[in-house]
Amino acid sequence: MRKLRSVLADAALVILVGVLSACGQNSNQQAATKQVLNLPASAALDTIDLSKATGYGQTGNVFESFYRLGKNGKATAGLAKSAKVSADGKQYTFTLRNAKWSNGDPITAQDFVYSWRRTLNPKTKSPYAYLFEGIQNATAVSQGKMAASKLGIKATDQHTVVVTLDKAIPYFKVLMAYPLFAPQNQKVAEKYGKKYATKSQYMVYSGPFKITNWKGTNNKWSFVKNNQYWDKKVVKLQKINFTVVENASTSLDLYQSDKFDLTQLSSEQVATYKNSKAYIQYPYSYVSYVGYNFADSDATKRKVLNNQDIRQAFSLAVNRTQLAQKVIGDGTLIPTGFVSTDLAKNPTTGKDFSVEQKRGNTMSHDEKLAQQKWQTGLAATGVKKVSLTLLAANDNGSDQATSKVTQYLKGQWEKLFPGLTIKIQAVPSQIALTDRQKGDFDLTLAGWGADFNDPISFLQIPTTGTSYNYGKYNNSEYNQLVDSATNADANDPAKRWRDLVSASHVLLDDQGITPLYQSVYSYLQRSSVKGIIHNTAGTQWNYKYTYIK
Repeated sequence: MRKLRSVLADAALVILVGVLSACGQNSNQQAATKQVLNLPASAALDTIDLSKATGYGQTGNVFESFYRLGKNGKATAGLAKSAKVSADGKQYTFTLRNAKWSNGDPITAQDFVYSWRRTLNPKTKSPYAYLFEGIQNATAVSQGKMAASKLGIKATDQHTVVVTLDKAIPYFKVLMAYPLFAPQNQKVAEKYGKKYATKSQYMVYSGPFKITNWKGTNNKWSFVKNNQYWDKKVVKLQKINFTVVENASTSLDLYQSDKFDLTQLSSEQVATYKNSKAYIQYPYSYVSYVGYNFADSDATKRKVLNNQDIRQAFSLAVNRTQLAQKVIGDGTLIPTGFVSTDLAKNPTTGKDFSVEQKRGNTMSHDEKLAQQKWQTGLAATGVKKVSLTLLAANDNGSDQATSKVTQYLKGQWEKLFPGLTIKIQAVPSQIALTDRQKGDFDLTLAGWGADFNDPISFLQIPTTGTSYNYGKYNNSEYNQLVDSATNADANDPAKRWRDLVSASHVLLDDQGITPLYQSVYSYLQRSSVKGIIHNTAGTQWNYKYTYIK
């Protein structure tokens, strides 16, 4: 995220362990004890406030919306018992099932209305407010230009939610499976006030699990089965314990000592274990890229970074095959653009978006052309020497790979481009995020993971004004194409697809960002863990049907 959220952390490089303790207990007790997983996570849980979260990779397990994300990125049954859609696709009427919060309160239609209005309140500063775009008056409400009461959502009775859209949204159903759109208990929020969502006990939960023992800053917390959940009969796990494990070697050691059932492998470890029967890959629609600060506070740097030839030179200098296979390691995919591979297919031909977004001399490796572009760019700017700082996070569970990538980029660029100095600034992810938000960077190694299975989940990020467009990229042609896809052509699948492909071409030609590689996560997993649903986009990990055999 994909929106920059710390997506690698949001992908939650979880490591699953089944605790098999059945010492002298009866068979029922044994079964209950067996259904406990210990899940090391790559980073601490930064917030459980839906309105303020920077990622939702795990929270679909504790918060549920009208739908929930099932296999292959498809929306499956959630809090909505049924839904009706108007002929023009602009109005959805959801009928809620008889569901309860984890504290026993009924989940009502008003809880959805309250949640959405709270998230879009400008004071909340939700980094995901842009995902509400297309819902009637959502943008105006989030900008403080219109009262929250004008938002296109209303509760007509306790169990009926009516959502009105400005235009048809082709991916609206799957969007409604995202935890961002889940309800919040207004009574609980008002009861706790400023304490709300600061600790696990100051929150109530609508999903198959509830959170316990999270104090806001600690590295251990648990998901416990929510016995008030409407579909609790299918939930077999009794408890999931999370512990932050930042080092892949430590994780592997725990796996090998029979304490973990699943461990994520580093690139070095993949080479050793890829032929093991326990080896498994979980792909993810996460594309790492170089972001440019088009509004850099330094006038010389700003001039350099705003030059298209120089940005194209940076891209052409990268040997992505070498980067993926030699620098990062096995399993990494080479993207064809900003939109990840295997995310969405042409509604007419079935061809993957990644095939159609390809663009010559944008992602290829051509050092001679790169040097020509560099010299052309320097001549146009009048700059002879420039020092640029490359900002990167170093604590997101892949710090080793991040370090290798930044060193590779530094080496390639300084080797090919006379007059260029690259300084690497590796900092904790929260500091990196803050620096990006403040625009305090020249270049940044960042990444984005899709929130749902549609190209727009990537392509809306570089549009002008989005909260994750940290570098302030602004291309009027690009903005217009994305706008057409989300407005004028929203209800015409073929036209909309062409808009999105064209927008991707503009972005690649301009190198508004420079895509580098797509992540595929490799694990060792014991055969005793069953029923994990993992998606390449959105809420990646779904444990509703997980159990230990």
